[in-house]
Amino acid sequence: MSYNTWIHQFARQLVQPLVNTPVTPNHLTTGRLLFGLSAAVCFCFDETFWNVMGALAFVISMVLDRADGELARLSGKSSRFGAIYDLVTDAICNAALFIGLGVAAMNGDLGSWGLAMGVVAGICISIIFYAVIEVAASIDAGAAAFNSFAGFDPDDAMIIVPIGAALGYGQLLLTLAAFITPFVAIYICRDMYKRRQDAMSDKK
Repeated sequence: MSYNTWIHQFARQLVQPLVNTPVTPNHLTTGRLLFGLSAAVCFCFDETFWNVMGALAFVISMVLDRADGELARLSGKSSRFGAIYDLVTDAICNAALFIGLGVAAMNGDLGSWGLAMGVVAGICISIIFYAVIEVAASIDAGAAAFNSFAGFDPDDAMIIVPIGAALGYGQLLLTLAAFITPFVAIYICRDMYKRRQDAMSDKK
């Protein structure tokens, strides 16, 4: 993830008033976790109202995900624990989203395959974040960052999933995720391994 996307810039304005308050970045990360898990639960019901509520909750969760880092940088409250907590929370929220969609898909055409697809996508998301966390923990958070393009970074693509599910395309997105995320996981793991090896070589 980069640190200057459109969502980051929006979050930066939101947290500006919190800089000299008792609110910490970890408080916002915890809020991200709660909203993300709430979104996953909402999507389990596979009803229009709950899908819309789930999409709204997940979008708020994504903004909080950017806001915690912005508050950390603006207030000077960055910490190694906070950076790892942020990444672990990302993994949990993103994986839970697909599992929630998988639970909902069990009542549709996909049947039990829906849950299996949700679990596969969730596991692959977890593997991706594990690889990123490994690099962030062993080197630093910046070493695991991705470049942005036109104000967006790869993690921003997750916003397509809850919005698409709210519009009735949850099963389609779940199916695509189940087939695409394994390849993305392989690519990211290879990339993170190379970054780690390059960092180790530079230290010699």
